[in-house]
Amino acid sequence: MAIRVVVWGENIHDRENATVRELYPNGMHNAIADALNRQNDIEATTATLEQPGHGLSAERLAETDVLTWWGHKDHGGVDDAIVEQVVQRVWEGMGLLVLHSGHFSKVFKRLMGTPCSLTWREAGEKERVWVINRNHPIAAGLGPYFEVPQSEMYGEPFTVPEPMETVFISWYDGGEVFRSGLTYQRGAGRIFYFAPGHEVYPIYNDPNVQTVLQNAVRWAHNPAAPWKDIANAPNRPVGAALEPIEEKGPSLHAPGEAGFR
Repeated sequence: MAIRVVVWGENIHDRENATVRELYPNGMHNAIADALNRQNDIEATTATLEQPGHGLSAERLAETDVLTWWGHKDHGGVDDAIVEQVVQRVWEGMGLLVLHSGHFSKVFKRLMGTPCSLTWREAGEKERVWVINRNHPIAAGLGPYFEVPQSEMYGEPFTVPEPMETVFISWYDGGEVFRSGLTYQRGAGRIFYFAPGHEVYPIYNDPNVQTVLQNAVRWAHNPAAPWKDIANAPNRPVGAALEPIEEKGPSLHAPGEAGFR
């Protein structure tokens, strides 16, 4: 069965900026989905900010194995209730790829619990993406490094938690470096942050970038059944203890009463 991917895009620059429209006539989200759909084991569809529920209904998220997220101009326009639904699905086991300026999205900041801020400069610099974890599945098929001819500089400090793994580090013409490929896990869900992807350059048409995204989808996919009860905190009464015990001391709940701690 193919990995079911939803490519989420803000779709504002794609509609309003002539340069972006020329590079991505059908939007960045469709360019990413097309690259993923060239793989026999991936089935990608799209969703955008302006759609009802941002295209991310609870029913659709329940059928999504991996979600990719690109946002920039209107992070605040994403409904908090949708954010919580996405976060819940990540905890249950849905994979998440956070792309470029999605580092400042509500979803990523909520999952990281940190500001997720960084330094930046838009000057069309070359970005050399060094593969520092050559054996990682996300780096499969890549050489020691690849170059993006023009990119937006993202620089340290990047105020995210210490990652599970650092796969890529980028260097820019101006001399800055940036941890541009990081992995995390929240609950049963795997998360990959990937920095290259500024909208006014054709970065998502780059074969190396497409290889990273294809590999990352496979890495983030968790085929196990969703961990549906992960957000619950049910009371386990004395009678349900694995070993016989005797209740001692005061309790906020009457014997056998359901409740949450």
